[in-house]
Amino acid sequence: MNTKKPAPRTPTVRNDYRCSMERNQAGKYCVRIQVFYPRHAWKLGVFFLASSFDRAMKKLEESLDFLQRHEEKLWFWGVDRAEDMGFSAEFLREAGLKLDHRSEFPRRATNLSLAPEREVPAFVLGPVRRGLAESVETVRSLVVGD
Repeated sequence: MNTKKPAPRTPTVRNDYRCSMERNQAGKYCVRIQVFYPRHAWKLGVFFLASSFDRAMKKLEESLDFLQRHEEKLWFWGVDRAEDMGFSAEFLREAGLKLDHRSEFPRRATNLSLAPEREVPAFVLGPVRRGLAESVETVRSLVVGD
């Protein structure tokens, strides 16, 4: 009889992303990303504009990859050196992102959790793509329906 207790599992730390997509008045797709990095217990909000849904999705994939790879650098310049937010903004701008200073985040958001510093697997983007497409279509049908 084996009475050995199984080793306790260490909780897996995961970066939590919330993504939303809306069309602005100029017809561009505004994609907002809010990420919570649990290792340093901080949030970062960024956004970008794209001319088409497909371009928005390609840029979202690139942005998630960027945010995953540069967590430490973003935290260092964004929180530890908060007085130098200009550097963070410039660093984000090089990746085509802008700091999102808005405090409210849209209710219609798609959530995604990823292990820190790991690549974004392509299969996790399918549900994100569907969720964002549905949110854009829902808003569009509400406007057309009026």
